[in-house]
Amino acid sequence: MSDAGGSPIRVVAAVIERDGGYLVTQRRATAVLPLMWEFPGGRVENGETDSDALKREVKYRLGVDVAPGQLISFVKHPYERYTVELHLYECNLTGGEPIEQNVHAFRWVPSSEFDQYPFTPADERSMNELLGLR
Repeated sequence: MSDAGGSPIRVVAAVIERDGGYLVTQRRATAVLPLMWEFPGGRVENGETDSDALKREVKYRLGVDVAPGQLISFVKHPYERYTVELHLYECNLTGGEPIEQNVHAFRWVPSSEFDQYPFTPADERSMNELLGLR
């Protein structure tokens, strides 16, 4: 049942908006897709809900607490050895201020400036859907 992209990996990401900007993070230089930008999040572990994964991953990467809300978009993106199934959720910050804990950098970016940041392919597809909804 495998496709060209290999086995699917379920990934969740948070869309956190404040004062007209969206919180985006830059991947570390040592990561897959180094120094590319993305919405904060990560892989959903076995037996974990999307909501739990979002809370854990955003806390791990940025040191903040979030309250996940509704699903905004879902995209499948085949990479060379696997397929990412990216679920993008609206989230609210509920505690703390972001710090560069397990990311290279973060920024609050208005959607009009997204094209100035090289996003990962899956995030770019999600972003296009996001901008279509706004």
